Amino acid sequence: MSNEKISQPAQPASNSLAASGNISWSRDLLLLIVVVGLLLATRLGTMPLANPDEGRYAEIAREMLVSGDWVTPRLNDVYYFEKPPLVYWATAASMAMFGQNAWAARLPNALLALGGVLLTYAATRRMHGRDAGLAAAIVLATSFLFCVLGRILILDMAVSVFMSGALFCFILGVREQPGRTRRLLFYGLYACAALATLSKGLIGFLVSGAVMFFWLLIFNQWRRLLPLYLPTGALLFLAIAAPWHLLAADRNAVWAEFYFVREHWLRFTTTTHGRFEPWWYFIPILLAGIFPWTGYLWPALRKGLAGGWSRRNENADTWFFVTWAAFIFLFFSRSQSKLAPYILPIFPALASILGAWIAAQWRENSLRPFRVGLIVFSIGAGVIGLAAGALAIHPGLIRDRELVESVRWQAVALSGAMLVGTWLTWQLGLTRGVRWAFGAQAATIVAFFLVAAAVVPVVVHRNTKALAEIVTVKVQPSDRVYHYHGFFHDFVFYGGKPVGTVSWPDELELDIDPAARASGRYIDDAEFLRQWTGATRIWAVARKRDVKPLFDNPAFRYHLIGETRQHYLFSNQL
Repeated sequence: MSNEKISQPAQPASNSLAASGNISWSRDLLLLIVVVGLLLATRLGTMPLANPDEGRYAEIAREMLVSGDWVTPRLNDVYYFEKPPLVYWATAASMAMFGQNAWAARLPNALLALGGVLLTYAATRRMHGRDAGLAAAIVLATSFLFCVLGRILILDMAVSVFMSGALFCFILGVREQPGRTRRLLFYGLYACAALATLSKGLIGFLVSGAVMFFWLLIFNQWRRLLPLYLPTGALLFLAIAAPWHLLAADRNAVWAEFYFVREHWLRFTTTTHGRFEPWWYFIPILLAGIFPWTGYLWPALRKGLAGGWSRRNENADTWFFVTWAAFIFLFFSRSQSKLAPYILPIFPALASILGAWIAAQWRENSLRPFRVGLIVFSIGAGVIGLAAGALAIHPGLIRDRELVESVRWQAVALSGAMLVGTWLTWQLGLTRGVRWAFGAQAATIVAFFLVAAAVVPVVVHRNTKALAEIVTVKVQPSDRVYHYHGFFHDFVFYGGKPVGTVSWPDELELDIDPAARASGRYIDDAEFLRQWTGATRIWAVARKRDVKPLFDNPAFRYHLIGETRQHYLFSNQL
């Protein structure tokens, strides 16, 4: 199918050609929904919610659902003003329909990831044609970081998808002549910016707005900006984003200072949140996160920006995606608070660049430009395959031999998938062409994710679900439940009620919640020991390493009720 240059006036087309185009759009979207949806949904609820992020966000949503207060987020019945509520609302709605479980909690995030893939397909197809759209969608869906984060409950997927929606609408909008299509694209921009703001705060529109501004400024594209439908667009933005902010400020006197100063300004400019990392922190995350397509980045950029700076105006639209990726990467690299998911919004831009380049190689059917990328893929897949095979043959290579033996057959399957997949990629590339090599490469990574989905629930134990279920069955109304020198977010979710903490407020913002401070649930070690010897039954959960000094004290008498690989549940009474 020829490229779709929507910036040019539409040419008359026969009814059969238009029908064919509509059929291909419908078929492609349906195919992506089924295939990518299955990839994201497979064993989505198998692993219990992990600490801290998944347990935190699921519990905030659960408390909203139980209390009926959809304005003021609470965690363990303490104000939680760090983030806006869109993901909490979606998670609570999912749990209202499908129950309070891990599958329902993760479902909205998986649907958002699927939406991000469909957006990338649609935008890239509109700019570069059908093949480019399909390639970009496959690249995004199978990139390590995107696929992993699409299967867990975090806020970054939502802000990434909505920021990407705003930026895609912008670049498509400025390519359109004034009229209905351009107006709808700009309204999509304003709506997505508002939803991004409701997902993770002001960066939702400030960062995406900065990308647009710098592209217009650096590449002198101002003449393409008008009309931008600002008055009605601004009203649409405010209609979506403003109501919650106004209600939160009206109902909570301390919300504005905490939300705007602590969570936006201080998070970016200081190390107060304890997430300081070096300036190069995101470089290895990007290179590993875009795998298995890492080796194609440089040739794709070189091809898309052919002629360099001297031809920047001719390649202005490609430079928009480079500006998008570069600005967000540098913005978060400059931040004093860094976490791996922060750069997720650049992945749709990179997928679009890669999709256009890959489609061009399909047309030329030359394996030569693919060679570097295939070598990088082979090295990465080979290392994974050989490591999995070595563990399957020699479980004693790591300390926890029993754990490895419990997933030995999965390790064999993973090793086989990666090694055979690498061989097939080269074989098909040499005998059938680059399209087959691309397909084999994508299939190899899909196999990796399917096997990993079976392995992760067995080897990852960052949860206290089993202990929470014990307490839920046995606890009496007069009993007290504490987390000793820690706070385990998922325990509160699975237990269904708030707990106390001992000498560890964690991220609970007790300083802004007088009612929580006065509840008596947050105590120090001296008070814990005093209550431990009293008549009231005390339940305590702790990490094994944190409770060792307490258990080693012969004066401390306790009953061990349950344990997991990392945690103990103990009580002062049987």
